Amino acid sequence: MDYDVLIVGSGPAGQHAAWQAASMGKKAAMIERKSSIGGAGLQTGTIPSKALREAAYLASRTGDQGMREGHTSARYGVLAAAIRRKDMVVSQQESVIVKRLLKSGVALIPGEASFIDEHTLEVVDTNGGSRNLSAHVIVLASGSRPRRPSAIPFDKKTVLDSTSILKLKRLPRSLVVVGGGVIACEFVSIFAALGVEVSVVDSHEQLLAYLSEDVVGVLAESFENMGVQLHMKEQVVAISKEEGRTLTLLDSGKKLYSDAVLYALGREPNSQSLNTGKVGLELDQGWIKVNSFFQSSVPHIYAVGDLVGRPALASTGMEQGRTAILHAFGEISRAMPENLPMAIYAIPEISWVGKTEKEARREQIKYVVGRGYYKESARGQIIGDTIGLVKLIVDAHSHKLIGAHIVGEHASELIHTGQLLMNFGGTVHDLVANVFNYPTLAECYKLAAIDCLHNLKSLKSVSEILPE
Repeated sequence: MDYDVLIVGSGPAGQHAAWQAASMGKKAAMIERKSSIGGAGLQTGTIPSKALREAAYLASRTGDQGMREGHTSARYGVLAAAIRRKDMVVSQQESVIVKRLLKSGVALIPGEASFIDEHTLEVVDTNGGSRNLSAHVIVLASGSRPRRPSAIPFDKKTVLDSTSILKLKRLPRSLVVVGGGVIACEFVSIFAALGVEVSVVDSHEQLLAYLSEDVVGVLAESFENMGVQLHMKEQVVAISKEEGRTLTLLDSGKKLYSDAVLYALGREPNSQSLNTGKVGLELDQGWIKVNSFFQSSVPHIYAVGDLVGRPALASTGMEQGRTAILHAFGEISRAMPENLPMAIYAIPEISWVGKTEKEARREQIKYVVGRGYYKESARGQIIGDTIGLVKLIVDAHSHKLIGAHIVGEHASELIHTGQLLMNFGGTVHDLVANVFNYPTLAECYKLAAIDCLHNLKSLKSVSEILPE
């Protein structure tokens, strides 16, 4: 065999698989079909969108008068600065990743990989040359791409997906966003903060339909304050060009005219070029089916990251890559932890770990809820975030934390306190007894915990909170 392990794809999942293999003394190589390293997470997804979000957020907080009033020079200046910052961050991160991979002894091989047999990949480079590489273990981490239905007239200028919108050179005055999920809400926040007139079209009753109404309500309030128009329970019938503008026709008969449209309804796996049928990998609509250790139907072939479907997060992909390598070389018998934090980098941020109220009711868990509002904390008042919320869901019998949901500034950072408490089986009493720095937003955990205890004590019996 040429290598102990071959990794296809250089995104977060592939990187962490490579680093883990190298740290175990394994001979590892990473195959990447694009000219850049980092995958969608670095080049077209997580990092660039978050860098743009941060630039847009800072611009909106500084209260640029020209941007608020829609002055062309100010609006273009903000976009240009945001794009420069995004490109700088991506370039710096790519350099760090490449240096770390090379320092670890991981070989970087350019080209597109496909199976010849269960242990061998053909790698075709950009010049058409090819070579065969073999390995004891193969980890597939080739990621995903935006879903692009043939009926949508994508042109990378006015009808966009989540990749092409990152390359805009002009800031549209108006934007229609099709979708109400994570990607859609993040881009709604970015462009609304930059002063763009944004309209959202989604088929569900609320944005982020799987989250709690009160948490999503805070986001919806923020969108409303930024002038975002929500068209919920609506379907897009067609998108077309009309007199130099885009026309989005809804099933209700509404016509939405805008300078641009972002279509953000789902992603598709990059499995089509791998020749998975050659080795008999089991797929589900292109997503590779794996067990809890990310092992495919062929025992020495693993798949990680977006390629296996939800949750399709950079953070979970990193741990999946590490877990796959440890399992492949007999170093682990435990699957990934259950309590994984999730984050949506909208304005405001949303983050959560554990169960929602709906899930607790479905599982017939008796629970209480406690809330700590940013406006009740001195730090919230200082930074001007008075709509933020820390929401805790606590088992009424054991008083253990079973869910934490945060919306507001720094939610993606604050969530880890709840995650750690859950992973160590902590209770709401631990939060009440904990000493937090003052003034901080973290104090909202204590406020929410005290609210939980109040709600527990106000019950005559636990049977009062039997789920409906």
